Amino acid sequence: MKIWTILALAAATTSAFSAPAGAAEINRITNPPPAIILSGAIVPPGAEVFYLSGQLASPVDPTKPVTGPESFGDTKTQTISIFTKIKAILEKQGYKLSDVFKLTVFVAAAPNMAGKMDFAGFNDGYKQFFGTAENPKLVARSTVQVAALAGPNFLIEIEATAAKAK
Repeated sequence: MKIWTILALAAATTSAFSAPAGAAEINRITNPPPAIILSGAIVPPGAEVFYLSGQLASPVDPTKPVTGPESFGDTKTQTISIFTKIKAILEKQGYKLSDVFKLTVFVAAAPNMAGKMDFAGFNDGYKQFFGTAENPKLVARSTVQVAALAGPNFLIEIEATAAKAK
């Protein structure tokens, strides 16, 4: 009888102090405004994490042959293309863009920018997907200028990490 009492108390204690499934959310540690990124994020124990490989832009017009960088557009255009692709990949796996908590962004020098990346163009594209009415969530983010990407036509590559309650 004593063992059953102990087991019943243990079960009651566990259920009383456990969060219901799906209750724990990512703790997004904000920066002061006007920051458009987080200073960090804490993923709760037991969350399912999805790591997306780096994504590259699709051609602006997939019906035309690729003839050079103009086939993929400027940094802003490529950013929008990539986030559209990331959103579709997430949805196919049962995630939403609002589940993304971390981005790693690799940006090559933009044409006509004296060897510098187009950080403003990237941010313009980013702001269409994060911190919006549709998706008010922001992400922790690292943005790095690189010498080159996988192909000569690409200006940007984005890795995303998302998490949700199991």
